[in-house]
Amino acid sequence: MIGVAAVALFAVLWATGVIPLSVQTVAGYTGAVIVGLAIVYLVSQLAAGGLDPTEKKRMMVIFILFIFSALFWSGFEQAGSSLNLFAERLTDRGLGRWELTTTSLQSVNPLLIITLAPVFAWIWVALAKRNLEPSSPAKFAWGLILLGLGFAVMVWASILTENQTRQVGMGWLCLTYLLHTCGELCLSPVGLSTVTKLAPHRKVGQMMGVWFMSLSLGNLMAGLVAGQFETLPLPQLFGAVFATTAGAGLILALLVRPIRKLMSGVH
Repeated sequence: MIGVAAVALFAVLWATGVIPLSVQTVAGYTGAVIVGLAIVYLVSQLAAGGLDPTEKKRMMVIFILFIFSALFWSGFEQAGSSLNLFAERLTDRGLGRWELTTTSLQSVNPLLIITLAPVFAWIWVALAKRNLEPSSPAKFAWGLILLGLGFAVMVWASILTENQTRQVGMGWLCLTYLLHTCGELCLSPVGLSTVTKLAPHRKVGQMMGVWFMSLSLGNLMAGLVAGQFETLPLPQLFGAVFATTAGAGLILALLVRPIRKLMSGVH
């Protein structure tokens, strides 16, 4: 009901000319609505959700990870926007007598997911047997750091284009997609699993819905970032994404111990 009221208010303000309508404006207000709904839900649950102290701590962890999840997807979803534009305009896609399409490069991530998912599953199981498996927040941190390293590769690749006057090889994008895929395998399945473990059993469905709002927010932020492709120098654009995602990963790594205490036994 709050979301419907917010949309209705926005429509009235736009119709009366108080808010000029543009893609950026709609995106900005949509992001504000998503964040607002998440905060309202958290506060209502902590204040009047009938949660015991342990459940309240675990609820706080979900919303901490919510923030880092949104940051991750804001970078990862550049694959279909800024990275795809880089593939189209600044990447030599020649392969012998053929030239690959930009959409062909979009298949690198799915192929790596299929190839590496069993490898990561084996790594987590092997580490668990030795009591060395990283906790869920630590895996999140690794996911963000690997994502950031992928954009560090793109910073160097964009420098080699010499102000977008020459093309570079496909290896740069492939290396970026490899790092991004490893980051995704550290964060995406772990996030879904962690929410189901941390959420009170009677609220798992609601919390999964809230969790997917973090993906929506991340995609929205990704579009706003990609919109700067034509205006910002590419080393600056990719560098900003690198600093944001890798920096967030390092911050989360420092917070792993206190977050684990809030998780109250959930690994």
